[in-house]
Amino acid sequence: MRIVSTDKAPAAIGPYSQGIIAGNMFYSSGQIPLTPEGTIVSGGVVEQTHQVFQNLKAVLEEARASFESVVKATVYIKNMDDFATINEVYGEYFSVHKPARSCVEVARLPKDVLLEIEVIALVK
Repeated sequence: MRIVSTDKAPAAIGPYSQGIIAGNMFYSSGQIPLTPEGTIVSGGVVEQTHQVFQNLKAVLEEARASFESVVKATVYIKNMDDFATINEVYGEYFSVHKPARSCVEVARLPKDVLLEIEVIALVK
């Protein structure tokens, strides 16, 4: 196994890694809308979703993977009423390639953000 770590995404805020490579698979930790400096991005669910994808892009690149190699995404959202808006932004990153996905509403997320996304991807 190999730990994935990049300063282009926020550092882990607990006892975990940004991601792990096991064999030819990359497993990301959930990414929330923090900047690489650790600040919650300003704005609403659209801005938060874009920041989550920027964080995912950074850890995927560090793992030698990409959005095109993602096989599964799990999306946790604070309010199911935001589903359509999050889905619209999500579609900007997964427009042609559409990985398997789960999406669930949760009672609360770290730092009271609006969403968190984790991915599983094949590494090159």
